[in-house]
Amino acid sequence: MENSNSSIEGNNLRVRKLELSDKSKGFLELLRQLTVCDSVSDKEFEDRFKEISMYGDDHVICVIEDEISGKIIASGSVFIEKKFIRKCGKVGHIEDVVVDAGSRGMQLGKKIVGFLADHARSMGCYKVILDCSDGNKVFYEKCEFKKKEIQMLIYSFWWMNCVLMMYY
Repeated sequence: MENSNSSIEGNNLRVRKLELSDKSKGFLELLRQLTVCDSVSDKEFEDRFKEISMYGDDHVICVIEDEISGKIIASGSVFIEKKFIRKCGKVGHIEDVVVDAGSRGMQLGKKIVGFLADHARSMGCYKVILDCSDGNKVFYEKCEFKKKEIQMLIYSFWWMNCVLMMYY
């Protein structure tokens, strides 16, 4: 796995794991560029951060911080699923990859995905998977992912009500 606190060559950008102080560095605002991300109090953020931290290397959130502005400009996460198949194998699931609109085109998404995939491999995962929209397929192919099968989902009733209330 890449150094968990490495700089991107030629830039004042640092790739590292999420820190508690990142809430004040625009982490949630960045996630809002990806999907619905309601307001989260400092206490809620701290509680969730501590909960995720308890999983250790089985759930990692990676960020890229612009050290000049002090802002989080890219992020993604990976969690490790432990299975019984394949001799109690492990699968890495990459989620929530986002790069700030003003920082796109700098290969930061590839850096995030590479960091997360390397982490999953270092944890002994026999495969790393992710879901993406058709519009992001080409990007992930450039990151060496291949299309395989289809995704299906069902939202919980609670979540559907929240989404519907936003539109009505």
